[in-house]
Amino acid sequence: MALTVRPGGYLPPKCVAGYGGRVRDPNVSRSAAGQLSVERRADDLRRLRAERFDVLVIGGGVTGAGAALDAASRGLKVALVEARDLAAGTSSRSSKLIHGGLRYLEQLEFHLVHEALTERGLLATRLAPHLVRPVPILVPLPAEGGLRDLPRRFFRRSYYGAGVAAYDAFAGVFGGGRGMPLHRHLSREGARRIFPSLRPDKLAGAIRYYDGQVDDARLVTTLARTAASLGATVVTSARAVGLIRQAREVTGVRVRDLEARAGSPDAEFEVRARTVIAATGVWSDDMSRMLNDVGLRPGFRVRASKGVHLVVPRSAITGETGLILRTASSVLFVIPWGGHWIIGTTDTDWRLDRSHPAATAKDIDYLLEQVNMVLDRPLTTDDIEGVYAGLRPLLAGEADSTSKLSREHAVVEPMLGLLLVAGGKYTTYRVMASDVVDRAVHRLGWTRPSRTADLPLLGADGYAAMWRDRADLARRHGVPVGVVEHLLERYGTLTLDLLALVDADPLLGSPLAGAPEYLAAEVTYAARAEGALHLEDVLTRRTRISIETSHRGLESAEHAAELMGAVLGWDAATRAREVAHYRARVEAERQSQLMADDVAADAARLGAPDVRGFAADRGTDGDSVELPSSR
Repeated sequence: MALTVRPGGYLPPKCVAGYGGRVRDPNVSRSAAGQLSVERRADDLRRLRAERFDVLVIGGGVTGAGAALDAASRGLKVALVEARDLAAGTSSRSSKLIHGGLRYLEQLEFHLVHEALTERGLLATRLAPHLVRPVPILVPLPAEGGLRDLPRRFFRRSYYGAGVAAYDAFAGVFGGGRGMPLHRHLSREGARRIFPSLRPDKLAGAIRYYDGQVDDARLVTTLARTAASLGATVVTSARAVGLIRQAREVTGVRVRDLEARAGSPDAEFEVRARTVIAATGVWSDDMSRMLNDVGLRPGFRVRASKGVHLVVPRSAITGETGLILRTASSVLFVIPWGGHWIIGTTDTDWRLDRSHPAATAKDIDYLLEQVNMVLDRPLTTDDIEGVYAGLRPLLAGEADSTSKLSREHAVVEPMLGLLLVAGGKYTTYRVMASDVVDRAVHRLGWTRPSRTADLPLLGADGYAAMWRDRADLARRHGVPVGVVEHLLERYGTLTLDLLALVDADPLLGSPLAGAPEYLAAEVTYAARAEGALHLEDVLTRRTRISIETSHRGLESAEHAAELMGAVLGWDAATRAREVAHYRARVEAERQSQLMADDVAADAARLGAPDVRGFAADRGTDGDSVELPSSR
């Protein structure tokens, strides 16, 4: 197959026998082979219709993208379909931490800590050092009762100190490359020097330790692009609407292209696969409806736990580290996030719309009340720049509280050819992916083990050297060093792709309107190489403008739509429609955050239609049963 350059720079991978039939030509860079352009999407849609895959993954969250990468790296012929956008749900709404779960030590769940710290070490040192970096976190030790409290203070410091020391020991012995500094004990004065906003009357000292921080949505996009660079077909806005069966075996999935014109004969089609992996997160229980007609059950239940986070400007709190605080039911994080702080999270049962979980006024007041217990200047709703809510998929047990449900994962095969993976936590996505693909390759008769522990993601190769030489890179391209640092921490060595855009069009080196932390080039790149199909995709996931600005992205929408439209071929009407939809979405979210309870907040949030038009999510799609994708 001759290689030809297409609009957007996509080069179809060359067919090579023995590697799923599709691998990157050695003359094509990993970056080019992993571009998720609109041209690539059209080619991949043709592949979905025409070819049979070894593995078809449903769900473009972190687990689904990780499974697609794991399978592609073993040489399998792989496809991934996602109903909305990459990381459109749970995987873009976390606390932005890659962590071992310090509180799991207290619960004596050593295997979970071991597993998570191993993954943290791999991500920070080998797989994605450009996306996962150390963040210092303080454990404040409360002060009570004057001299009479000294024995209790000593016990608390010893107790917490032993826990953090064990955490470091697990990371060092089992962590596969620590990637994080060791913990340190601090006096009250030492703690307030690095976090002046802590109330002195509530503080007897602190312990500082380190965990990993990540832009969760960017990691998912990078996973999907890395899978695509190895030949995987990756298609978003492609909803799985039913299983294809022969007797009692699943042989494929019926898919609806949500970007197809209404009434188009190409809008719905069948995808053939030897194995289907459903990584559908909080939608996993929907599988039971799809299996009812043959009298089968998935083998586990998943409950959705709502986690709400607030974003406030960095100036609202004076401190150099994060905080971890105990609450009556869980823990609360206060994490530095560039020019902002992320405060969260809640942990409450959610049984309403899973696509758009809504934060309530009660959720916001709870978070403010908890954090204000330790701050010398209380935060108010006026300080809030952004609010976001996500749903954790927890394996259901006998406990009434979602905070007590299992963070472990499960892999089951309720029918031949159908594998379900659910539960777990963001940090251990690679383990979940490896486990479910192990089951798939066993079924397919392959013996190749997972190799993702040694496979750097796109942007990781050469990152340390490029960071060291960032000043020279900035001089060569005529941009400030700060711009290069910003790009390196978001794209790694793929920064060269964005600088090439700026070299070709200097206007792309300007800040995006209403969001000076981001370049116009980043919007263009998102549409050209990162699979962004709608304005919402860019403002909420490829960038985090929707939660990092007090205007929630409204002042950036027109400029971003113009930039995206130039890549995707939008006319004036399409640009206006995208902006109007985004404005409606922001207004609906703001209204939901004024409501007193979940039911009212859910109704307010659903006042804005989904840009991809999912009537099925609101129970208005006739009698069809649809399989949602995990986000």
